[in-house]
Amino acid sequence: MTAELLTLLKNRISLIWLVLIAATLISWWIGTGDAASPQLGTAAVFVVVFIKVRLVGLYFMELRDAPLPLRLLFEGYCLIVCTTLLVMYLATGTG
Repeated sequence: MTAELLTLLKNRISLIWLVLIAATLISWWIGTGDAASPQLGTAAVFVVVFIKVRLVGLYFMELRDAPLPLRLLFEGYCLIVCTTLLVMYLATGTG
């Protein structure tokens, strides 16, 4: 590996960016795959999406260094919205 690439990989934001790309590819793979249960596949995509939302909020919107109440509000938002959407989706039985 070249020195520039190693420097890039040592940068936390670059690593998060690579994780976001990988998460996008994973959700695409899950969404287009022949899952045994399409409903569980969609639920898995929901989870991956909210992991991405959390990473963007923490690292690109710098909520990681925000005051604790703001960070807790953001973390709670991610947890509550993801859980609510999952419960609503799974309760409808669609898929």
